[in-house]
Amino acid sequence: MMLKEKPFYLDDEAIAWVEEALTGMTLEEKVGQLFCVLLRGSTQEECDFIRGILSPGGAMYRPMPVESAVQATNMLQQGSRIPLLIAANLEKGGNGIVTEGTLMGSPMEVAATDSADMAAKLGTLCGREGATVGANWAFAPIIDINTNFRNPITNTRTFGSDAERVKVMGVTYVEAIQKLGLAACIKHFPGDGQDERDQHLVTSINSMSCEEWDATYGKVYGACIEQGALTCMVGHIMQPAYSKRLNPALGDGDILPASLSSEIINGLLRGKLGFNGLVVTDATTMAGFTTAMSRRLAVPASIAAGCDMFLFCRNTKEDYGYMLEGVRNGIITPQRLDEAVTRILATKAALGLHRPKPSLSVEAARNVVGCEEHYRWARECADQGITLVKEEPGVLPITPERYKRILCYPIEAAGGFSQYKVVSGACQKVFDAFKAQGMEITIFEPSPESEGKVPPMSDVIGRYDLILYVANLATRSNQTVVRIEWEQPMGANCMHFLHDVPTVFISLENPYHLLDVPRVRTYINTYSSNDIAIEALVEKLMGKSPFRGINPVDPFCGKWDTHL
Repeated sequence: MMLKEKPFYLDDEAIAWVEEALTGMTLEEKVGQLFCVLLRGSTQEECDFIRGILSPGGAMYRPMPVESAVQATNMLQQGSRIPLLIAANLEKGGNGIVTEGTLMGSPMEVAATDSADMAAKLGTLCGREGATVGANWAFAPIIDINTNFRNPITNTRTFGSDAERVKVMGVTYVEAIQKLGLAACIKHFPGDGQDERDQHLVTSINSMSCEEWDATYGKVYGACIEQGALTCMVGHIMQPAYSKRLNPALGDGDILPASLSSEIINGLLRGKLGFNGLVVTDATTMAGFTTAMSRRLAVPASIAAGCDMFLFCRNTKEDYGYMLEGVRNGIITPQRLDEAVTRILATKAALGLHRPKPSLSVEAARNVVGCEEHYRWARECADQGITLVKEEPGVLPITPERYKRILCYPIEAAGGFSQYKVVSGACQKVFDAFKAQGMEITIFEPSPESEGKVPPMSDVIGRYDLILYVANLATRSNQTVVRIEWEQPMGANCMHFLHDVPTVFISLENPYHLLDVPRVRTYINTYSSNDIAIEALVEKLMGKSPFRGINPVDPFCGKWDTHL
């Protein structure tokens, strides 16, 4: 490990602090440093609970109010002898750490602007809003490549399907956020987006050949490493081609996810790509990790395989015990333990955490979070990113003079846990915007009748001037598919009137809905369902602003009929 080299670039003072901190730790404290725990609130009880079991090396915040985030940071940092890495999913904006944070736009929305400057603004916004409440570690950028439109988890979380664009956007984000004193974390190595399965639910597979991987994921990761990304998150994703090339003795049953694979971490990431920074697992509560081997073995095996930090616990006391046991029985050697802790400390020193820091101020944070400049960037992103994929001549714009009576079909998921921000009722917000323009809005209600008794076509034809579909089906963890599930009976809300009434379909989130509505002739992708995106969308639909976005993926899903 080279502490004076990329990505740490430590001076003698910082190296001395790393060495002194390592020497001064007990075995139990070293093991504690391996953990990055989850924090959902700022109560003293929660902080005391974590420190009562271990002294963690880091904590990852789920979004909480600004005041709670500032309080949590002050409590954690002031009560810890070794400062913590404080992380958040700063993928779309400051909303990844605080509920009042600016949602600038999904990575795919940023990619649809085809502007590296927009990726720089995303990194800058995330860095500013994160740092003001104590974050020093961004679990971003996502540099997965969305090569499989059926993948239920990557989708708009990626910069698209073109490796070159993903590389440019990823490198730009890394540069922007690290300038502000936060460590970037490139993820999810060796690359999600290939499989159609979710690593939260199963160990997934990047099935590319070594040559294909080198030309795509390898190129993207290599560029971000060259840029100086301080950390990398390895996923519960297998890469069989490289696993077998690096260890020809492996049988199919021996291949492990990257989070447990020495071949992928040490052979590919550190060896071939030359990554010298900190490696953290993805969340070890995912089934992609827990189904690979017994947890008692997997917890220490992840560190033994080359990971430096262990993300989340199923049970904090139990997992800490498993890690200690793994050190004491030799799964983790003393040398490997010290190497991992040294990288953790070196990352902290590279961020200047070894120097005293003043307490954070709620008032100062509120001056940054959600500020006007950040909202202006979000508006720019929406204006430049929203994409008109297909257009039937003469259908747009939608104005009260042309379409007084609109029949609206909302397609929106109902509830469910999601760590990613999904705007509830976003479809209704679109309809309300047209209602405010004086249009008569009717929400479609399916009839309970079946064959022979379905309401006549004339109930719609001649009664409505336009049919407007708005879908808000966002990808999220712990799901297996993002497809439209049509109403009963007989797909009651399908496009039965496509040839008789002008029809427009808008997808606020998933860009691949043409798979289920291939013959619709006017189709728009927004990539985000926040209020700013909806406002920009309505302006464009009404002809007040041109559509500027480019397709960062193939929205036609490789099907010929979707072009009709």
